[in-house]
Amino acid sequence: MNYGVAIFPSKKLQDKANSYRKRYDSHYALIPPHVTLKGAFEATDSEIKPIALKLKEIAKKYQPFSLKVLKASTFQPVSNTIYFKVENSAELEALHNELNTFSPETSEYAFVPHITIGQKLSDDEHSDVFGQLSMLDLSHEEEIERFHLLYQLDDGAWTVYETFRLGDE
Repeated sequence: MNYGVAIFPSKKLQDKANSYRKRYDSHYALIPPHVTLKGAFEATDSEIKPIALKLKEIAKKYQPFSLKVLKASTFQPVSNTIYFKVENSAELEALHNELNTFSPETSEYAFVPHITIGQKLSDDEHSDVFGQLSMLDLSHEEEIERFHLLYQLDDGAWTVYETFRLGDE
């Protein structure tokens, strides 16, 4: 089964992202707006239990931290994906790095914390939507207190397997 680790932002930020995702993100119905900390990896039912225990230990080591959305950005020319750019803080980077030590899968891309709001757009649609978003003040800041281990259902949707509170003893 496929698993991943993500942060779900506040309802306020999710609502802002979803106002664009409904129209521009083909994965809108599969997963709520999120920041991926560890991309998809495979594990069996027996392998995921020790992984969940390891995630609990990792969560204890980190205190809640501030998540800052700065602006809209894009992965173009690699892909026509538009996202809310999240400031890469020391806490976020350290958490991402540690979460990516316990399984062999590695991403082919550098860690760019973001919340996808549009993907698989045509060149014209990408240019139009990104042009509009780049003029908006999208700055937002909130406290992150937890992250989630997710698993992928047969229909491609992702759901929470377990939630881990940061600094929780």
